[in-house]
Amino acid sequence: MTQITAIYPGTFDPITNGHIDLVQRAARLFSQVIVGVAESAGKQPVLPLAERLQLAQDALAGVPNTRVCGFNILLVEFVKQQHASVIIRGLRAVSDFEYEFQLASMNRHLNAEIETVFLTPAEQYSYISSSLVREIAKLGGDISSFVPANVAAALRNRMR
Repeated sequence: MTQITAIYPGTFDPITNGHIDLVQRAARLFSQVIVGVAESAGKQPVLPLAERLQLAQDALAGVPNTRVCGFNILLVEFVKQQHASVIIRGLRAVSDFEYEFQLASMNRHLNAEIETVFLTPAEQYSYISSSLVREIAKLGGDISSFVPANVAAALRNRMR
């Protein structure tokens, strides 16, 4: 069997149950899955990179053949550094497809040896996004069914 390493990139601000579901699915398909947590200073994340890394590591501790790494370089360069050949992207709805297709095409243009694979989350996670979770948390809503308990606690502390 060919050993294939895949990168699942994102800001993970915060990591959600939908993200975890996609990592679990990817871990069944690839020999190694690296969750690449992007620094993304331009997006002004609510949680600092170090905290997002720790929350992701904790959330994925039970998922075999996965690891979490931070990065602040072009994604195709990070993929190359990690000796990976696949980028995992999640599609929740048809509305995600156009943007994700554009990203995949650009990444293919930058490095034709890297493939993008789209995965869909389980139906119960298809409506969850980090931005919605942040908004609910900011307004004092209950996010416990969307994220692991440690992530909910971190967001509550950050939003105070």
